[in-house]
Amino acid sequence: MTFDFKDHGKTQFVVNIEDYTKENENYRTTIWTGEKLQVTLMTIQPGDDIGLEVHKGIDQFLRVEEGNGLCQMGDAEDNLTFKKEVSDGDAIFVPANTWHNVKNTGGKLLKIYTIYAGPDHVPGTIHKSHEDAKNDPNEH
Repeated sequence: MTFDFKDHGKTQFVVNIEDYTKENENYRTTIWTGEKLQVTLMTIQPGDDIGLEVHKGIDQFLRVEEGNGLCQMGDAEDNLTFKKEVSDGDAIFVPANTWHNVKNTGGKLLKIYTIYAGPDHVPGTIHKSHEDAKNDPNEH
């Protein structure tokens, strides 16, 4: 199977999302951006996280394909009252305007795909590392 890790947005696209997620080596790879939906793949290193964030007006769905983590959510940056261990096959639903983070608590890579309704990242965004994402002026 050939993997084409680029943004295929606004065109018809069919992909085995599980295979793509597991093969992605970047911290973040945007594979499809439409007007009202965006799909990104994430690879989180052991001990790292997606970064505490909130998406204004955007609901988010995350699916864990491999690894173990801790999901935290709350109504404020300093009030993450929801905490749940997550692993292979778990789906995380983040309502718009909810602070959230997922930390890799295991010893292997945490492989996730996420769907934003609507788009949250600039179309075609690729961050090879978490540090790259932190230094991107287009990110939160």
